[in-house]
Amino acid sequence: MSVRNGQYMALAGVNLAKSESKDLQTRFRELMAQGMHGLCFSAYEEGQKPGDTLTREQIERRLDIMRPHTQWVRTFSCTDGNELIAKIAKEKGFKTLVGAWLGEDEDKNEEEIATAIQLANDGFVDVLAVGNEVLYRKELTVDELLGYMNRVKAEVNVPVGYVDAYYEFRDRPEVTEACDVILTNCYPFWEGCAVEYSLPYMKDMYHVAKRAGNGKPVIITETGWPNKGSHFYGAVPSEENALKYFIDAQEWAKDEGIAMFYFSSFDEEWKTGNEGDVGAYWGLWDKDEKLKW
Repeated sequence: MSVRNGQYMALAGVNLAKSESKDLQTRFRELMAQGMHGLCFSAYEEGQKPGDTLTREQIERRLDIMRPHTQWVRTFSCTDGNELIAKIAKEKGFKTLVGAWLGEDEDKNEEEIATAIQLANDGFVDVLAVGNEVLYRKELTVDELLGYMNRVKAEVNVPVGYVDAYYEFRDRPEVTEACDVILTNCYPFWEGCAVEYSLPYMKDMYHVAKRAGNGKPVIITETGWPNKGSHFYGAVPSEENALKYFIDAQEWAKDEGIAMFYFSSFDEEWKTGNEGDVGAYWGLWDKDEKLKW
């Protein structure tokens, strides 16, 4: 999510009338056919939420839908059936960025870490993310996070990083130093940026993380734009804006060789809690697994 408190661009946008909706949809379909680097995997069906157990059937079905369109899959957790995603993804030929979800529950953290290490050592992980925005949410201290990261690094032979907003890597050099790879979330939407200015704004976010990494590889682990919901300062959810952002982001990533995971694959209704009404509408496919455009 990565809303940056007190830091809103809030530039007023201009009408997208020059970009006909039909033209945007055509380009979207072309880019989907060409395929993209990575997609964040949304596994929860209607009526499900984190904590519910995922089944092999629903994971396989959604991965089969995604397979023609992406090389990499990003997961967020290693428990409650989420550990199956990396295994099934590997069976289907994907590369995997596997996430261990950390929070305030120490027992759950231990379960996540142990399973993540096992998945990596069993060959199901290409990049391992220890924690996702846990500093942003203030659920762990830097020292606690580093403790988990160092434990994992000592036991696996894959690149290990931590996922958070781009500015965290600039502001917390000790965390950046501990990362083998910088895993950065870049959301112009959540900084109130109008879609017309969102691509240069996202480029700047990326380069903030890249400079902080001082030569380390940088992966954009999340970026996207909702197609429905309430305005967030200058950022307006709409079908056209979601299409425009996807097209701009994908074309830039391809041109510059940027590794980018788009957020997200499928809509998830449970996400309306912390994110408001936009939370359910970040997917390229809707909750019924139909491609939106």
